[in-house]
Amino acid sequence: MDSYINSPELHQPSAEHSHDEEGNKMFGFIVFLLSESVIFLSFFAGYAIYKTTTPNWLPAGVSGLEVKDPAINTVILVSSSFVIYLAEKALQRHDLKGFRLYLLGTIAMGSYFLVGQAIEWSHLEFGFTSGTFGGTFYLLTGFHGLHVLTGILLQLIILVRSFIPSNYDTGHFGVNATSLFWHFVDVIWIILFILIYVWQ
Repeated sequence: MDSYINSPELHQPSAEHSHDEEGNKMFGFIVFLLSESVIFLSFFAGYAIYKTTTPNWLPAGVSGLEVKDPAINTVILVSSSFVIYLAEKALQRHDLKGFRLYLLGTIAMGSYFLVGQAIEWSHLEFGFTSGTFGGTFYLLTGFHGLHVLTGILLQLIILVRSFIPSNYDTGHFGVNATSLFWHFVDVIWIILFILIYVWQ
């Protein structure tokens, strides 16, 4: 009886239990992203309603938004989803060097996007209080920019954690969740780009 109680198998978490725990965490994270989607969808709906019902939608003296530079930023941000996907695959192969390089590339591309957005803001001829358009433009792009910044910070955290010996040997939840968040941010921006820059 004592040998059964002291059996090492009883004190070691099974691989199946660890897998279930990681799956539960991912499910919770997906629910979080769905709640974020609801917030963005409400913003999108509000923007569309205001645009189609507000007379003199654009601020005085503004004929439209410049599209070229935001389009370049969009290509870079969307392309970064593929780069972080390569980082995930490299980690699955236990290629930490490749993981770090791809992750640094994703961070650089996200940072480029934020800098490009800041430059665009600095050259705009309207502000947050410039009518309904000004308020909704800065709210939507600023809220999304905050999510991009959050994604970059998360990537920096998992990058630092990659230097802890054997840190990713038992699971990749942090990496997978960060990657999923980054894909979410990119999809949201594609919708925003169409709403704000294409639909003028």
